[in-house]
Amino acid sequence: MITFRRVHRIVVKVGTSVITTPSGRLDFVQLSNLVDQMAELKKRGYELLLVSSGAIAAGVEGLGLDARPTTIPELQAAASVGQGLLLQQYTNLFDKHGIKVGQVLLTQYDTTQRRHYLNARNTLQKLLELETIPIINENDTTAVDEIKFGDNDTLAALVSNLVEADLLIALTDTEGLYTRDPHKTTKARLLQEVEEITPEIEALAGGAGTRFGSGGMVTKIQAAKIVTFAQRGMIIAHGKRPRVLLDIMDYKPVGTFFVPGKKKVESRKLWIAFGRIARGTVMVDEGAKDALLKRGKSLLPAGITKCEGDFGVGDAVNIVDKEGTVFAKGLTNFSLQELNRIKGLKSKEVSAILPDASEEVVHRDCLVILR
Repeated sequence: MITFRRVHRIVVKVGTSVITTPSGRLDFVQLSNLVDQMAELKKRGYELLLVSSGAIAAGVEGLGLDARPTTIPELQAAASVGQGLLLQQYTNLFDKHGIKVGQVLLTQYDTTQRRHYLNARNTLQKLLELETIPIINENDTTAVDEIKFGDNDTLAALVSNLVEADLLIALTDTEGLYTRDPHKTTKARLLQEVEEITPEIEALAGGAGTRFGSGGMVTKIQAAKIVTFAQRGMIIAHGKRPRVLLDIMDYKPVGTFFVPGKKKVESRKLWIAFGRIARGTVMVDEGAKDALLKRGKSLLPAGITKCEGDFGVGDAVNIVDKEGTVFAKGLTNFSLQELNRIKGLKSKEVSAILPDASEEVVHRDCLVILR
């Protein structure tokens, strides 16, 4: 039996394959089944947020297309049509249970800009206070990256952190994470619980998902890394299991449970770690790495050996060791051009080149240790 800490607020992520038929059309029976389960959980006192894929698939059906489009403008057009169709279905189904829903469309920009990030959080909090279920999706009509990558897994993880949810349930077309590909061998074993996401666990993830969706186990593992880093739990389970949500909350052995991390991370650092896109990479020597990991120091110019990218003051950068492994991330006080001038230099030498410059490249308060 999988157990997790007391849960009150849940984010449910529904993959495209869960709410569509093999031909890519919306599965209205399945949609109704999921809504019925969420309504039951709400009656039990849980707060729920729904991150639902399927807008493009709904648009493919609404436009009468034979297959999912391949060009960005066509995908965005399908999403534009499908978003309204999908929301209408959810609205009608939840209304039968006397539950109101509110649509929230987010873009990557909303998670990278601190003010937008806080505004999105306030909106979602207010919707929950009003006893509604927020239905969240990437704004596919403008967000090119979401159409190409992720299938809303990363979005669901960021939303979980945004609203401080206790649990993320990612519903997909597989029972969970297996030791091998279950489609290729009968020796595949379902992992019921993952204590830590190691490189070996990451290696178990395969490629992309169905032809009507863009996600796969890779993006779900990435989502699990984001969620567990923030001390939240995540479950990957088969969305077409008849009582999947109810069984999970009844503590039945369903899917793969990723155990929350043990170290508490403050909200702003979570935003730096996962809400900001890294605009570059800063490589450091062993002494600097040791100072950051073991002694809680800020990153100074003297420990930097190489920097790449296209970043300015205030942008996020990944911090890597000499092997190229990312172990930290932070907000830089220097642009790429400035950093190339002062890397490897002592503080006095930096002052001679940039008299008014900060002593730290990344201050400890703006730095997050990832590994």
